[in-house]
Amino acid sequence: MKALCFGTALALLAPSAQAAADFAREPASRSARQLADWVVDSGDNADKPFVIVDKVNARIFVFDPGGRIRGASPALLGSARGDHSVPGIGERELSDVRPEDRTTPAGRFVAALGRNFRGEDVVWVDYDTAVSLHRVITTNPKERRLHRLATATPKDNRISYGCINVPVAFFETIVSPAFAGTEGIVYVLPEVLSAREVFDSYDAFIRTAARPRIPAF
Repeated sequence: MKALCFGTALALLAPSAQAAADFAREPASRSARQLADWVVDSGDNADKPFVIVDKVNARIFVFDPGGRIRGASPALLGSARGDHSVPGIGERELSDVRPEDRTTPAGRFVAALGRNFRGEDVVWVDYDTAVSLHRVITTNPKERRLHRLATATPKDNRISYGCINVPVAFFETIVSPAFAGTEGIVYVLPEVLSAREVFDSYDAFIRTAARPRIPAF
């Protein structure tokens, strides 16, 4: 009985396994992986589907509530570098938005499906600043948005006024179903600030390694 109780005590005191996001075989930056692992380990997504937008690498990752990836894709983002939106930008006409103000803001956003002013279904990331996740817009051929999505480099993926553009098929088969009937959390990684400053996150693997270990007897 003593041995059983002692073994039970050790099991309770031993460090628990770190919960990690499952990217399957999708390539992802270290920043994206660390943030996804933190989301799963901390439960910050509150059992909702979540999305990670990696601005530096112009990639988007969609996860189910348990942290298993549903899909990943290149994305088009705000043409201006920066992690904040200009106050009141959501009330401006597009023609009044200066080039330096066309940022995709970093942060944690509670997002949901909705309609834009054209009646198209989008995921509203931040309604107040008019930032949404939607199908790629191709109304201006000079912008070559489809070509930008198809290139291997993220250097030409900065073209929007701040919204997140993804391929049509990706939006319809991955994004829209993930948000059907539920809210989700969209995490936009910063490019100027650090993830810790924006999310108050931690490295889940380092935290697990730092937990006290029980000496062997």
